[in-house]
Amino acid sequence: MSFKTDFAAVLKRAGDKADLVVRKSAIDLGKSLIQMSPVDTGRFRGNWQFGISAIDQATNSPPDQGGGTTNGRLVTKIGSWRWGEIIYLTNSLAYARRLEYGWSKQAPAGMVRITVANFERHLQNQIRGLS
Repeated sequence: MSFKTDFAAVLKRAGDKADLVVRKSAIDLGKSLIQMSPVDTGRFRGNWQFGISAIDQATNSPPDQGGGTTNGRLVTKIGSWRWGEIIYLTNSLAYARRLEYGWSKQAPAGMVRITVANFERHLQNQIRGLS
């Protein structure tokens, strides 16, 4: 089965709470990306962008060494999401790809690949939380 098919099946099981599952899963994924991001000045961590229905390619967010401000932007942006819209979690800094593929000793295995690999766990956690 494909990711899309698997995700659709999970949302069907969630029923009328599917909206909540999507929101909370997106927040979990975003927080994972933020927290796993290597930090020197905090510029990379602070530059995670959260687009609804369109990729936000901004690269001018202020540095955020701790990640709290960026997490707050994530939660606010996900709050505006509506069913059927696509959520994009991106970092468009020129060195983002290098960081993802081992440029930083703080995150030698990247952050996106690990977060995606753990997506099912994030999703299952949200579904369990519905009970």
